[in-house]
Amino acid sequence: QVQVVESGGGLVQAGGSLRLSCAASGIMFSISNLGWYRQAPGKQRELVARLPSGGMTNYADSVKGRFTISRDNVRKTVYLQMNNVKPADTAVYSCPVHSTISGRAYWGPGTQVTVSS
Repeated sequence: QVQVVESGGGLVQAGGSLRLSCAASGIMFSISNLGWYRQAPGKQRELVARLPSGGMTNYADSVKGRFTISRDNVRKTVYLQMNNVKPADTAVYSCPVHSTISGRAYWGPGTQVTVSS
């Protein structure tokens, strides 16, 4: 059974930093495509960052230069380092783990990030 659990969210002041973690189990993590998405109240879910198993990272324009996605295949964890956060970054952040074997994406419950001005 595949499980995905995000953590690390919370309340942070604008200009501050936060590191989100997403741990997966029950899946061949090293060959999975990873990403972080976010959904703010009243808005559609949007891609924040993507990290394919063998490819290059890419980021939404709104977070380029501020956020960094990385992975640890031994710990089966993907991270999102968020620097110089802004109130517009307030959202629930989720990390789908996309199996390249089954083609399915597995989502966790998400973690809330709130940036105060």
